[in-house]
Amino acid sequence: MQMYPSDPIPRPAGPPASSTPLRDYLAGGPLPAVVDGYAVLPRSLAEGMPLGWQQQMAHLLAEFHQAFGHLSWPVYRVVPSRYEKLVDLDEDQLAEVGCMVEIDGDGELVYRSRNGQRIPDPENTKVLVSCLDPIPQEHAAELQDTPPRGFPAPQNWSAR
Repeated sequence: MQMYPSDPIPRPAGPPASSTPLRDYLAGGPLPAVVDGYAVLPRSLAEGMPLGWQQQMAHLLAEFHQAFGHLSWPVYRVVPSRYEKLVDLDEDQLAEVGCMVEIDGDGELVYRSRNGQRIPDPENTKVLVSCLDPIPQEHAAELQDTPPRGFPAPQNWSAR
């Protein structure tokens, strides 16, 4: 005859586990390379993770692609970008974001959107502009103090 403990199973402390943990994490605050509907992983950093992490990531991505590979996927173009104040942009950057600047009859600068509408308060209007990628690529990491595998080089502080 099987005996079972008479005490109830203790509940784990804290709030119940979420049924949407990834959504919760991605929405939990400002995170690098997470915007709108996308989370971008710089390939050079992912390939520089420890081997165990890479194996787990490869397994998860293989399952992801197996589950959703039947969808009609577009080709994504990822452009490193940053927010800048409209008044700090040069002519090329203004064109990139679809704006122009002109001088009105009083000699004041007037910023306009592509459709010609005046942009109120350009000093406090921020727009997304492309920039150079600050994440080191595969061979760029070799030129820094960070080894190619992505982990800081050990420092010998006693020798300094």
